[in-house]
Amino acid sequence: MTLKEKTWEVIFNADTFWGRIFDEVLLVFILLSILVVMLESMEAVRQEYGLLLFRIEWFFTIAFTIEYIVRVIVSPKPREYMLSFLGVIDFLAIIPTYIAFGLPGAQTFIVLRSIRLLRIYRILKLYHFVRAGNLLLMAIFKSLRKISIFMIFILILVTLLGSIMYVIERGQNGFVSIPVSIYWAVITLTTVGYGDIVPITALGKFIATFIMLLGYSIIAIPTGIVSVEMSRSVIRKDDETKYCKYCDEPSHAVDANFCRICGSRLD
Repeated sequence: MTLKEKTWEVIFNADTFWGRIFDEVLLVFILLSILVVMLESMEAVRQEYGLLLFRIEWFFTIAFTIEYIVRVIVSPKPREYMLSFLGVIDFLAIIPTYIAFGLPGAQTFIVLRSIRLLRIYRILKLYHFVRAGNLLLMAIFKSLRKISIFMIFILILVTLLGSIMYVIERGQNGFVSIPVSIYWAVITLTTVGYGDIVPITALGKFIATFIMLLGYSIIAIPTGIVSVEMSRSVIRKDDETKYCKYCDEPSHAVDANFCRICGSRLD
């Protein structure tokens, strides 16, 4: 086995002894780097230990940079890895520090280092759930027309309810205008209820109770629309049978030769 193959085994294959050790060390580095980001956001800590935190941050950034470069080098298909979900996350985990260092006034980019937390997806093998997320997004996209019609109905409903409440409360108790009353209807219908505007009259309280009860049933409608579309998408889904034994990604076409996540050859 060549050095490149051995390195690939350690970095990409968590089933080996050294692969597990590598993932455990990487997990500790990720969590500690996130802790540094949190500490830097605290003014008192930053003033007292700013230089130390700066050095620690650069240590982690350089370590993650070396790891990313090695992943690209040892990957059987470097381009596919770099453009994959995990490859993009690995890249975004290191770039904010360089941007903040190279561009004056770009310190706001430094908070983007928290994206490193997403790298835990790789270690805990959670990234196959991304596929389920894509299925949900596709179902929402295909349901847009029905959801749009539903939202138009809601818009008409809150306009009517807001106007009615404005008349009932006679422009008092916070209901100073129809737009403000519509705002109240929206937060009441969604069961948020900030409490900044409260009806005082008996009829107003009755309508408010009706709106709150109506809100619970209305929330279920878009959920049902999306759920039906997701079920249809699963039924229409092509049979994808190839499975990557290295990263547990199951969704590969039958004619695929390499894993679309880690770039490993499929059996």
